[in-house]
Order: sequence, then structure tokens, then C-alpha cells
Amino acid sequence: MPAKGSNTVAKAFEMLELLGDHPEGLSAAAAAEASGHPFSTAYRLLGGLVEAGYADFNPASKLYTLGLEVFRLSQKVAHRRGFDGATKDLLRTLTQVTGESSILSVRQGNASLTVLTVDGPQYRTTTDPGDQAPLHTSALGQVLLAFDPEHDRVIDELDLSPRTPNSITDPARLREKLARIRELGWAGQSEENDIGMNALAVPVLDLDGRLLAALALAAPVFRRSLDELIELVPQLTETATQVAARLPR
Repeated sequence: MPAKGSNTVAKAFEMLELLGDHPEGLSAAAAAEASGHPFSTAYRLLGGLVEAGYADFNPASKLYTLGLEVFRLSQKVAHRRGFDGATKDLLRTLTQVTGESSILSVRQGNASLTVLTVDGPQYRTTTDPGDQAPLHTSALGQVLLAFDPEHDRVIDELDLSPRTPNSITDPARLREKLARIRELGWAGQSEENDIGMNALAVPVLDLDGRLLAALALAAPVFRRSLDELIELVPQLTETATQVAARLPR
């Protein structure tokens, strides 16, 4: 733990580092003791980090952990510096086998967050690590929403603004599509998120069936129709299983 700073920004960064040293979670009282700040100061700093998305708070355990906003920024840095993730080789193989771009995303609030991409041989993807997209328009987002046990409540909270003329904006239609996704085990969309692009996504589930991420193949409409992408479900599902084995629980 670095020496305490004298201003609020420095103290907030210190608290972030402290949370990073305790991936299992930290209570406000423990954070105050470890940082040397009064309880009120530690509580205020942690609350500010939660509000900004840099920390998460579990009401049941009363513990604070690092939030996905930290991960989003780290992915921006990793992408800029050319770092590879633990599953990048799996996505490279998927792209080599299918000839299409592969994308791995996780849930961040009411959006999907791109964490890894591998471009297809003839074009680059329309998303980069660190980018966010609405849950209701992309195949990745629809998978992340469909396999959320709280999907009905989340739909009521979403801004269902369209990204293209093909985007689903009606809650009833969205619920119907999510039900089909859960039944089939995959989500397909044609020009709902980006004009000229088709995509197919599957959930990345751990052995207990808990949703970890979503994995997709994306292709321009002139290269593959959605039906042609659906033929690649077996390869996509196999890679998703391999990805799940490498992701932290």
C-alpha cells in the first residue's frame, strides 16, 4: 500500500489499490483500518467509487470489490499496448476455422462490454476492446440479457432506443426473442446493431450454468447470411466451453 495522499483523488486511487489487493472483498471498516483513514472517509471514498462504477458493493456480505469500470479501462490499455488475454488464442483459432471475426463480451450494468476481438481475414470488427453496446440490439447483448435471471426486471429499466431500423424497441418483442434465445442456446441478429453486419452469439457458462460472458461471430451481410452463420453454432459453442474453462470463477 503506497503512502497516503493528501487530496481526495489520491485517496481514491489508494482505495482502488487496496481493493485490488483484496479480490475476495473488503468491508468499509477493514478498508479504514488498512488505509489509516477515519471510517467516515473510507466509507465516503468507497461510496464514490461504487457510484462511478470503479467498485461494486454486495449488500448481503457488506463487502466492496473492484468494479468493471476498472476492467474496461485496463482493456483499453491492453488493446493499445497489444497485450493478449488468456483466451485470445481460442478466439484466433475460431476465426481461422470460420473465417469470420470473433468477439468476447461481458456484462457491464445495462450494456455489453467488449473485452477481446479477433478480426476476420478480410475486414475488421465494428467494436474494439473497451467499447460498450446496448443489451437489446446486439447478439452479444441479447445473450447476456437472455441468460440473466433478472431479465424481466432489466428490460423494464432499459432504454430501447433503436440503433438501426431493424432494432427491437418493443419490450414484448424483446421478451419473445429472449425466450427463443434461451430455448435455442444462441442469439442471431441481422443489422439490428450495425447496418451491413450479421452476428451470432452464444453464452459462456461455467460448470454450474452461471453466465460468465458471451462469445460471437460477426460477418458483413455480403459475406455470410444469418442462416450461414447459424451453421457455425457447433464451433462457436465448443469455443465458448473452452473459454469458460480459462475464465476466473
